[in-house]
Amino acid sequence: MKIFLKRITEIWDRLFLEERPSIGLSFFRIAVALTVGFHVIPTLFNLSDNYYATAFKTYNLHFFTPEVITLVQKSPDGVVLLFTFLFYIFWFFFLIGLWSQISCILMVGTCYYFYALNAFHVGTLSWDILLVTLFLMCLTPYQGDYFSADCLLRGDPEAYKRKRPFYLQRLLQLQIASTFFYTALYKVSAAGNWIKDNPIYYLMNTPPAGVTKYFLLRDWFAVHPTACYIAGITIIICEFSLPFLLFFPRTRLSAIYLGTFFHIVLILTLDVPAIFFFLFPPQLLLFIHPAKIVHWIEVKRRVNSQASQSQLIYDGHCGFCLASVNMLKVMDLFGCVKMVDFQTVGDIQHLHATLTKEKCMSQIHLVEPDGALYGGFEAFRRLCLVKPMLYPMLLIVYFPGMGVIGPRIYQWIAKNRYFLHFNKICQDHACFR
Repeated sequence: MKIFLKRITEIWDRLFLEERPSIGLSFFRIAVALTVGFHVIPTLFNLSDNYYATAFKTYNLHFFTPEVITLVQKSPDGVVLLFTFLFYIFWFFFLIGLWSQISCILMVGTCYYFYALNAFHVGTLSWDILLVTLFLMCLTPYQGDYFSADCLLRGDPEAYKRKRPFYLQRLLQLQIASTFFYTALYKVSAAGNWIKDNPIYYLMNTPPAGVTKYFLLRDWFAVHPTACYIAGITIIICEFSLPFLLFFPRTRLSAIYLGTFFHIVLILTLDVPAIFFFLFPPQLLLFIHPAKIVHWIEVKRRVNSQASQSQLIYDGHCGFCLASVNMLKVMDLFGCVKMVDFQTVGDIQHLHATLTKEKCMSQIHLVEPDGALYGGFEAFRRLCLVKPMLYPMLLIVYFPGMGVIGPRIYQWIAKNRYFLHFNKICQDHACFR
């Protein structure tokens, strides 16, 4: 009996309590934030029709108690506007990973408020699933270990491989696996009747408004009921088998591909909520063992360390520059850039023939392996191409007109960097020595 209990304890620890790198959850946080944004923000565009006292409202009494509904309905329009403002703030903080856990909790609070205020626009099964996911995300304090403002503030270049208890990732795996299974179970129940009936054929011919899209093979399926029936049975088989294939190591990768393809087909053929595209495929990626992700990153870092690297040249006597470089080190996931303090280099021209001390003090410079030199804003642009955490900045730095505006903004920051006392080194004016 003791051996049996010991074995059960070992299995439980391995499945839920064993510590593994948390980088998968860091990616998933971004997917959750995008899903919430695409789910909630469109409903906030017209508050008068959706949430103000003038809106047509329905209530989800299966999710909220009558007391909660009654309390929320007393909200004047000014309170609704306040919650709208708070949602945008907390949602953005959660997206960038600033105070990740508290931002998630406060964002979820605003989402529940809007859901209780009017379930007409968001009162769907997908919204209930999303709120369950958000509840699980609220439980963890380490969803911002990497790809977040939190990890930049901590300044740990190895944050991507920090180990955490695996229980949350396992619960999220179980959530999507059970979603597949129970969706298939519903289709073969008395309410679904996919075995006896042919619902896909019905959807191809007389679909309810706003359910199906016009896609390439829709007209063909509309006149081939047998093909529609086979497609329906195939969907049931996929949904029943995916939960088992995802947890079996030898079939896991194929199951991730299959599940992702399944959701892409849903998006292309049916008018389904954003959760099916922004949340479920990234949630499938949580089945990849985090240690394998870290191993792949480490291999990339070793390869880059042995190859010719770009060199970022900065002023090591400037506290603002040091703080910025430390953040860039954290962002350098694949070790593509070597940081060089020109103050410690004997002959600056060994770095590049055209460099001088005055140039290096005026702005950062990036020397590429082929000898190309970029300075200031152009150097930052190049960094955005090789550091994954800076990828979102590509939309800004390459926006039309930024080639003119960007260098001016950069030059203003560079000229005033000695007065931007965000670092302890600057507090004794060491920059001027």
